[in-house]
Amino acid sequence: MIILKTDEEIAVMAKAGRIARECLLRIGEMVRPGVKTKDLDRFAEDFIRSQGALPTFKGLYGFPATICTSKNEVVVHGVPGETVLEEGDIIAIDVGATYQGFVGDTAATFPVGEVSPEALKLIEVTRKALELGIEQAVVGNRIGDIGHAIETYVRRHGYSVVKDYAGHGVGRSMHEGPTVPNYGRPGTGALLRKGMVIAIEPMVNAGGSAVVTFPDMHVVTKDGSWSAHFEHTVAITENGPVCLTVV
Repeated sequence: MIILKTDEEIAVMAKAGRIARECLLRIGEMVRPGVKTKDLDRFAEDFIRSQGALPTFKGLYGFPATICTSKNEVVVHGVPGETVLEEGDIIAIDVGATYQGFVGDTAATFPVGEVSPEALKLIEVTRKALELGIEQAVVGNRIGDIGHAIETYVRRHGYSVVKDYAGHGVGRSMHEGPTVPNYGRPGTGALLRKGMVIAIEPMVNAGGSAVVTFPDMHVVTKDGSWSAHFEHTVAITENGPVCLTVV
């Protein structure tokens, strides 16, 4: 179900978004060879709680951690633990923070030390695809316009978008309607209206789009190719898209 938000509710969501985004950026500064993903998770939980918010992901569908840490071929939902970051890796960090009952959801992919030009290109294409998707999040457009913009750009660079997972509405719950795929046809799907808040999150694979989901919920590319992930929570307003996960 699509739940429209009032201006006052969107203002609260912006506070949740800023907490999530600041947490993400601070974690990004910690990403370096030798760091364990469990240490990033410990920092994230402490930071989110210090801001008067709750870690949204912890306990959601049984997920045991505060953040998702998805390295190299892991697409999304990587579980923090004893995994050690190594020179040349890339890692996607996904953060959710709940403030006064509303969720902010954001993600980015970071290089670990010096990485290959191919890895940097994958990161940059995914980041740009998010920007292009956000540009389509305007009143009167449809969900398919967002996905079309993302996939068209990604395919132009020889990559593929993950089709088994998608963005989503955000509000008092982490996952609300509508589903926001990273592919689609222009002019199709749910109509974008003032007061909608959605998470737009391209998941881009260097190889094929097929993925495998494991029992602990982490998702990997079927062909072992690397994957990148970026995400912002975006409000649909009369004045255009407003990104709520910025600092």
